[in-house]
Amino acid sequence: MIIVSEVSLGYGERTLFKDVNLKFTPGNCYGIIGANGAGKSTFLKILSAEIEHDKGEISIGKDQRIAVLKQDHFAFEEYPALETVIMGYPKLYAIQKEREAIYAKEDFTEDDGMRASELEADFAELGGWEAEAQAGQLLSGLGLDEEDHSRLMAELDESKKVRVLLAQALFGSPDILLLDEPTNGLDLESISWLEDFLIDFPNTVIVVSHDRHFLNAVCTHVCDIDYGKITPYSGNYDFWYQMSQILQRQARDQLKKREDKARELKEFIQRFSSNASKARQATSRKKVLEKLDLDNVPVTSRKFPYVGFKPDREIGNNVLRVEKLNFSFEGTAILRDFSLQVNKGDKIAFVGIEHASKSALFDIVAGDKKPESGDCYWGQTTAFSYFPKENSAFFSSTLSITDWLKQYSPDQDETYVRSFLGRMLFSGDEALKPVNVLSGGEKVRCMLSKMMLSGANVLILDEPTNHLDLEAITALNDGLVAFPGVILFNSHDHEFINSIANRIIEILPQGETGGLIDRMMPFDDYLADASVKQLRAEAYHHAQRLGV
Repeated sequence: MIIVSEVSLGYGERTLFKDVNLKFTPGNCYGIIGANGAGKSTFLKILSAEIEHDKGEISIGKDQRIAVLKQDHFAFEEYPALETVIMGYPKLYAIQKEREAIYAKEDFTEDDGMRASELEADFAELGGWEAEAQAGQLLSGLGLDEEDHSRLMAELDESKKVRVLLAQALFGSPDILLLDEPTNGLDLESISWLEDFLIDFPNTVIVVSHDRHFLNAVCTHVCDIDYGKITPYSGNYDFWYQMSQILQRQARDQLKKREDKARELKEFIQRFSSNASKARQATSRKKVLEKLDLDNVPVTSRKFPYVGFKPDREIGNNVLRVEKLNFSFEGTAILRDFSLQVNKGDKIAFVGIEHASKSALFDIVAGDKKPESGDCYWGQTTAFSYFPKENSAFFSSTLSITDWLKQYSPDQDETYVRSFLGRMLFSGDEALKPVNVLSGGEKVRCMLSKMMLSGANVLILDEPTNHLDLEAITALNDGLVAFPGVILFNSHDHEFINSIANRIIEILPQGETGGLIDRMMPFDDYLADASVKQLRAEAYHHAQRLGV
């Protein structure tokens, strides 16, 4: 249990939150939400005592262990993955290492024997005998192959390091689990596994995430950071969203009433302030007006960009035909005789664990890469715009955001471009920042602006929700649902896929023949389809036998 009493934190004149009072109890999962920069990660750091708050008190139950998802992916480079996971339980790990050191001694003394006996009792009590098996299960559940368990962290790629550090936080059933963006770098299968793990987790979980489906699946409560305070709600993200809409509507109505009242008072004062018989009433109304302090109405930190894609022309019946594509990466076939027919009205989500295959396919149909063989045929009425997963090449210059976007705008008028950028949350001096210093989320908003100005009737998007906050994800989600053209996309966001796609394609492991599963259905129906489950199981079993 964690009890937060009258906690406040600010930097200079900016207050992140003030006089926060919360209680986090076992058996519940609390989602911390708020706009970028609202203080979500900072609040987790306060709870873990990584940073100090300005005032107030944090009380944690006696002898309770807190586990935190580490953000430094290079802190354990010289350790094997399995050992790195066990290090998540420092007390157990210290006993394990001391125990190993004593048994390794050549001159084993009587005192060593006494100490070893004590360590054995502590080791067993803390679950030491099951530690390696539990650590291995966590790694396997998060998608690491068994051969990766014994590899040094330095030998693993970034995606696998993220998973090891997540397993480290989950290891040993901590009393309090603090997770900052735990789904980053995970595929949909691993996210589903993590959801099941946290649903069954008996202790306290506090999590920051931009994944709406994940928050809905695991959260029993939501804590919203906004208006300089943290407000708790019972229920998941969808419940909070519905409540917030009601509360915002009530706040707008109250503000309008106050504005209407102020206008009436001002009109009366102007009309009768010089009238002797009405002077007392005018003075009385001045006092009432002074109490109606409209400037102190709290302002939300949430900002929703405008995302809307309008094609310049309607798309025809012939959209895209892909025939027998073959493509290899570092000597491994990732597309083998791949064929696909894209039709008018398709909004296709490409899913599954073959991430390199999906990105390669998008690069090829967009003309950024050439296949070893095969071809792509676009219809005459099509015009596509591409959002690649790796976008750094677009932002190597020192151009301002305004000048950068002008390159892609049919209207070169600066007022038009600046107004467009304002809707994408680049207002005032923000629009003059050089593009080579932009954050990941700012780059994504720039790329989306470029796509909106293109007038394309086909959109290709490779993991577009990476780096975006919940408000921007929601705006993009709504924009793609409303888009009348064709969409080919890939995402790890379950809600994003399920609300947009009407067709699901899963590229299977590229063994002897490769292949795919192609279904005209929403994503949730695809996951529940018995025939799909059988096809996937057969394909991955066959690939495993081939060592693919």
